Amino acid sequence: MREIVLDTETTGLRPQDGDRIVEIGCVELVSLLPTGRTWHAYINPDRPVPEEAARVHGLRDDFLADKPVFAAIAEDFLAFIGDDVPLVIHNAPFDVGFLNHEMKMLGLPRLTPTRIVDTLDMARKSLPPGTSASLDSLCRRFKVDLSERKLHGALLDAQLLAAVYLALRGGREPDLAMDTTHEGGEFLTEAAPVAGRVHRVPRPHAPTEEEQEAHEAFLATLRARS
Repeated sequence: MREIVLDTETTGLRPQDGDRIVEIGCVELVSLLPTGRTWHAYINPDRPVPEEAARVHGLRDDFLADKPVFAAIAEDFLAFIGDDVPLVIHNAPFDVGFLNHEMKMLGLPRLTPTRIVDTLDMARKSLPPGTSASLDSLCRRFKVDLSERKLHGALLDAQLLAAVYLALRGGREPDLAMDTTHEGGEFLTEAAPVAGRVHRVPRPHAPTEEEQEAHEAFLATLRARS
């Protein structure tokens, strides 16, 4: 199954107040593993970047001045994420709110809730109450290397989130997990019958009297040759 892990950086917190996206990063997963394919763009927000936002992601007006506006990258972005591919996002309402605001301004179809996987919700449901579920905290909890994260960055954060998502889903190889229960919660053991399997009488392994006599005769011929 193909999934896209996605993160954005913005000029602020509220698109309805004029804040815009300045960076998008995407990481492709297939069967829960990164394929190596990514999509990334810096975006000119067509407005000044407040200093408080720049301190978070390091993207300032002079750097973004020659970058494309959202309208120029929208088609390529939508082609990468596809029409119905699940989007894995941490605190999804924030990123989806900004993306849908940009889509609305361009008259493009907005992202539907049915394709969104929110890892913040996943973490809050799976971890003890009161446990921090920020991306930094989850990386530390699951021993994901944070040494490269000096500032927030959409592509780096998407890569970190991909590792956290795999951990939340049960690890790198969930299909190989030695699960001893089924949906009903009952334990299954080696002796448990499998539905639909025909019971067979165990095959005897001791030789019959006739087989034993034939074996002795064969050994006698070997002794005679020696």
